[in-house]
Amino acid sequence: MKIEWRRKIIDDEILRFAELSGDKGSHHLERDPQGRLMAHGLLTATLPTKLGGDLDFIARTMHFEFLKAVYGGDELTCRGIIESVIAQSTRLKVKFLFEITNQLGELVLKGDSAGQILRKP
Repeated sequence: MKIEWRRKIIDDEILRFAELSGDKGSHHLERDPQGRLMAHGLLTATLPTKLGGDLDFIARTMHFEFLKAVYGGDELTCRGIIESVIAQSTRLKVKFLFEITNQLGELVLKGDSAGQILRKP
């Protein structure tokens, strides 16, 4: 099974994430020579967590490899692939892989997650 979600990162989200997370590193709050704000890695990592939320997935582990900086104005696409599902009596144990590309098709983040989806009675 493949799932996908797209979103544009905007400067206001970067500034709000700095407040929410407490990560106020100057590289997130000061514009680069091109006038851009660099997004937090974990802000970028919210894309695969959104995919998991759509499935009612409860993560046990998440591994991220941050490959390229993301900036305000970047349009990101997150693609997830369910790698394995093991059915148990009260849950499905799930592992999925994901990758995020920017508007140029450049890979900016990749990773995997393992966890569960509880079966509804």
